[in-house]
Amino acid sequence: MTALWTRHELEAATGGTFAGPCAPVVSGISIDTRTLAPGDLFVALKGDNSDGHAHIAVALEKGAAAVLVHDTTGNTDPRLLVVDDTMKALQALAHEARARFTGKMVGVTGSVGKTTTKEMLRLCLGALGPTHAAEASYNNHWGVPLTLARLPREAAFCISEIGMNHPGEILPLASMVRPDIAVITTIGSAHLGYMGSVDAIAQEKADLITALPAGGVAIVPDDAQGQTFFTAAARKANATLWHTGLKRDSFVHLSGLKSLEGGSQFTAHAGSRSVPVTLHAPGTHLARNALTALAVCAALGGDLSKAADALASFRPGKGRGALAQIAGGAVILLDESYNASSASIRAALDVLRHLPATRRIAVLGDMRELGDFSTSEHQALAQPAADGADLVFCCGPHMKSLFEALPKTAQGGWAQDAATLAPLVCATLLRGDAVLVKGSLGSRMRDVITALNTLSDVGPV
Repeated sequence: MTALWTRHELEAATGGTFAGPCAPVVSGISIDTRTLAPGDLFVALKGDNSDGHAHIAVALEKGAAAVLVHDTTGNTDPRLLVVDDTMKALQALAHEARARFTGKMVGVTGSVGKTTTKEMLRLCLGALGPTHAAEASYNNHWGVPLTLARLPREAAFCISEIGMNHPGEILPLASMVRPDIAVITTIGSAHLGYMGSVDAIAQEKADLITALPAGGVAIVPDDAQGQTFFTAAARKANATLWHTGLKRDSFVHLSGLKSLEGGSQFTAHAGSRSVPVTLHAPGTHLARNALTALAVCAALGGDLSKAADALASFRPGKGRGALAQIAGGAVILLDESYNASSASIRAALDVLRHLPATRRIAVLGDMRELGDFSTSEHQALAQPAADGADLVFCCGPHMKSLFEALPKTAQGGWAQDAATLAPLVCATLLRGDAVLVKGSLGSRMRDVITALNTLSDVGPV
């Protein structure tokens, strides 16, 4: 197996020095000893609430090939690579990995759908060549450099997810990634409290496009707010701008969308090329994510048929739209518990509305980071919630405003937190129900999912 990093490369990239004679052959990179594998370089990052330097001994015991540190704390193990600052050293490794990468880089950002689109791209591009992609939602100031530092030499494609919640965060990460293809999945009100307006969010996302090289391709939704920012950014980068979505005049669009039980079928059009797509995941929003992934493949000149075939194996991830049967098969669970924004809640409610069920029940937790817009953003979901669900349960202080705006017949119950709400939901379920659970990560909607998954049965219809 080709080494990910050699001793010489590690020292040259970071400017650090090993504590003694050793010849490490690094095969991976870890920042968490709980998941560290033998041969990994353990990076001892220091954060606000933890310090990886406290786990140096454990990393070495578990077979770390080397440990990146800026504080030896009296440890003289020759496998310690001593630098001035471990975060800056990780960033230096990221820059070096990007510099030596000869494949094509795809950067993905957006208010909703980043991780799902990245996972679809992992499948599509994986059908075309060796593909490396970010783990989970590694899209912040440490997740992006970690993704790049892990980039294998032999990869043909790399997918880097890029997130933000404050102004000025996209451009530094985009400059590190240096995408050949820039993808914006959606523009919505997520992080509105920090950003101030949806236009400001669109302008921030457009910074990914400015990082493109001349001749690069930007792929953006045809219905997103902020088109003037995307156009200006593409012009500044001398890049091509492709629109994708449901509009027939978009360069990449879909037609003939048919909703199936647990999925959809449609035809994807990219310029003069068209391919049929079968997706085993329900919802127009997921069909659009799949279309975006195919647009990337088209921009790279890839075989769209192979890419479309690969999408047939896509399944929504845990907390991101996964469907399951619970209570002995009596109830359908739509698990959207990982996170929430106005746009993603509306999309999830639309999926719930089309599920085969006697009753449809929505369980919604607070959306976070909306600041002064919180009350209005939650209240605006009252009509979509009433349209998509027969009963709506809510938890959290912000969701109370939505709950109170609902028709009385749609009010299932409200509680201060998810743990208190969970038993109310469980006691209400009947055979034939479909239940959606969704809320921001901080709302702890996993507490509701955990409770639902313990049900062995529910009441009769």
